[in-house]
Amino acid sequence: MLEIISAKSRLAKKFNLKKGDVILAFDGIPAEDVLDYIFYDSKPNFVLRVKSRGGNERDIVIDKDEPESLNLTFKEDTKIKTCHNHCMFCFVDQMGEGMRESLYVKDDDYTMSFMCGNFVTLTNVSDSELDRIIRLHLSPLYVSVHAMGEKLRCELLGNRFAGKICEQLKKLTDAKITVHCQAVIVPDKNDGKQLEYTARKLFEMYPYVKDLAVVPTGITKFREGLAKIPDFTKQQAEALLDLCDGLNAKFGVNFILPADEYFVRSGREFKPASFYGDFSQIENGIGMTSKFISEFEESLYETSLKSARRVAVITGVSAYPTIEKLCSEANSAVKNLHAFALPVENKFFGSSVTCTGLLTGGDIAEELERNRDRYDCAIVPANTLKEFEDVFLDDMTVRQLKRRVGKKIIINRSTQDFFKNLIKG
Repeated sequence: MLEIISAKSRLAKKFNLKKGDVILAFDGIPAEDVLDYIFYDSKPNFVLRVKSRGGNERDIVIDKDEPESLNLTFKEDTKIKTCHNHCMFCFVDQMGEGMRESLYVKDDDYTMSFMCGNFVTLTNVSDSELDRIIRLHLSPLYVSVHAMGEKLRCELLGNRFAGKICEQLKKLTDAKITVHCQAVIVPDKNDGKQLEYTARKLFEMYPYVKDLAVVPTGITKFREGLAKIPDFTKQQAEALLDLCDGLNAKFGVNFILPADEYFVRSGREFKPASFYGDFSQIENGIGMTSKFISEFEESLYETSLKSARRVAVITGVSAYPTIEKLCSEANSAVKNLHAFALPVENKFFGSSVTCTGLLTGGDIAEELERNRDRYDCAIVPANTLKEFEDVFLDDMTVRQLKRRVGKKIIINRSTQDFFKNLIKG
């Protein structure tokens, strides 16, 4: 059911839809959530079953121009389907105390996959829900596959019912639902021949299975009582990249997309930005560095500052060499600019976590305090913050960070803005 909290459009007035009305069904199908509304609102003709605030029910035949919207807003329903798995690599299980409350929620909701790009396993999706995904054409979806071998997937996910993934993906792709997949790689489990098998099985469903992101397991210091997972070595990173290159060459398309971390660990050059197409998996750490370098170089130009400007650029340990190189290029192009990369060791999660996006406000503050005599202002990447809010993983706010270090803090919200922030922020 969907309770209307705003109905101010011309069409809402025409069909006598008011605040407090509850939509019970679309074309006789019970209304579950806002996805039903989004789907039917895009159609020119359908029937609404509505319950008024007074309790009366009525059917409304909607007849409108296809592009025009009813423009209704509904009471928020925050109920989210949670995960039924016990993955050996689950990052939520490795969270320390004192983080944002939302970080402890094990989201595995297909509606969030469609609306926000969250990865889901489909292990908690019934046949009727799979039919609903197809009926509403919820495309694209982002699916955590991890392995296509039934036995191995059940082992990795800690769920004996996790082996239906091939059947589920086949049903979705037969209905022309686009799927982006990922495999979190556990060394000596789902890499090597198992990864090759997974990639080949998924490529059978190309182009509706559009790509497969291959990402390393995040290992924090909070793994007491959890399965022992080795960190991947330089040699393993090289072998994985070789496997991906070989398979992509056979497929004739860049189907397997290795995470940036594999290039860092192997010491190999990053792929060019063109390798990643439309960057559909950039939120998964796929192609982020290449995109950043490309857009920085496009924005770089020679200029001069009136006075010296010392800028510290916060970065995780993995990205440090890249950011330091870009700072050096900027310094060469801009007279009086003295920018440098400031790598922050992740003391909260442990030194094995080296990506920038998992830095806490506390760790950033400590490093800035230690180096306070080296800079006049600091640039902090926005991927360390909660989306739409200036709050770090440990609930420290940007305002609190500024107050603590006593220096100007600039939040870099896009790669296109990085050079501008270096010289003008």
